[in-house]
Amino acid sequence: MKDEDFSTIAAKVREAARKIYPEVAALRRHLHQHPELSYQEFQTTAFIKEYLAGLGIEAEPPLMETGVVALLRGEGAASSGERRTVALRADIDALPLQEENRHEFCSTVERCMHACGHDMHSAMLLGAATVLSGMKDALKGDVLLIFQPAEEKAPGGAKPLIDAGLLKKYKPSAIFAQHCFPSVKSGSIAMCKGSFMAAADELYITIHGQGGHASAPHKTRDPILASAHIITALQHLVSRVAPPHESAVLSIASINGGHATNIIPGKVKMMGTMRTMNEELRALLHEKFDRTVKQVAAAFDCEAEVEIVTGYPVLYNDPAMTDIAWEAGKEFLGDDKVHKSEPLMTAEDFAYYLRECPGSFWQLGTGLDSSAPGNLLHSPTFDPDEHALETGMGLLSYLALRFLAG
Repeated sequence: MKDEDFSTIAAKVREAARKIYPEVAALRRHLHQHPELSYQEFQTTAFIKEYLAGLGIEAEPPLMETGVVALLRGEGAASSGERRTVALRADIDALPLQEENRHEFCSTVERCMHACGHDMHSAMLLGAATVLSGMKDALKGDVLLIFQPAEEKAPGGAKPLIDAGLLKKYKPSAIFAQHCFPSVKSGSIAMCKGSFMAAADELYITIHGQGGHASAPHKTRDPILASAHIITALQHLVSRVAPPHESAVLSIASINGGHATNIIPGKVKMMGTMRTMNEELRALLHEKFDRTVKQVAAAFDCEAEVEIVTGYPVLYNDPAMTDIAWEAGKEFLGDDKVHKSEPLMTAEDFAYYLRECPGSFWQLGTGLDSSAPGNLLHSPTFDPDEHALETGMGLLSYLALRFLAG
């Protein structure tokens, strides 16, 4: 297809996205008002199915109890030859957080909020389905629409879907997705080739000692003192074990022990996170973490239990697919709206898809110069610019058309 043909398609997609923006904003607000936690997205699932059915797109047989998979068949493919499929994914779950914004469409559910933009992601994919449904004659293949549950809670929804045969059944040639980022200006996107987001593991430590009166610490085996030294010792894993050119984070984010000023407790519990950007370093730090905790505890005559819950893997953006998305972004949004991103230490279960299928995942800008300081991901005042819906659904639509034409 000639460049001028793509220019015409881009213009048609922009106009279609502009026209349905109010409808998609209303979809987003409905989803925002009715958030559901991971693995509990029953109303959200029904809402998505109903909307897709109104477009003439029937949901495929479910692979999980919640979530929706649907296939939009294009009509522009050649009658002979193998049909290609491109997959587009949105996540649908919310977070256990009490919203503190002051909008008329704030969450109606106590301690549950779309504070990570999944309502935006879902609405944009519904918007893309609407745009592409109106351009089937230009769609030279099929689009697999994945509304995935449970991104926020390990083991996540991506791996169970893959294990249930999602990618083997539909055989997409590529998979793409995006995530709201208030640090990127609305109307823009930011992309990164290769390792983009970190592997994330949960850390759980229990220190067992011997409690007693705080006035006679020599008669106790103090787990609080041991815990303090353990936290300090763990810092060497990043500063002295991880190579200086490798990104790694180890944070102890919770410590609980004791309940009075004059009692040394018998037990302390700690929790934290480990983030790494390659699997070799990840395995090494797991080993060193376990050894360090247990040996430091032993030095204080305490015992340690260590549990490392392996989380999502490193999210690796296929370089070739990222180039395709990059060029599509520049064609659709303009050269000045597509930026390079540095790797991030956040984690995403979209990484599982990218292990099985080439694709790319990028930052969708939702921030404004006037955004409040509290406009942060996972914040009770996360407040994305809704005009990013037009950008996101338009880009997904154009990328699908562009990829299948190639």
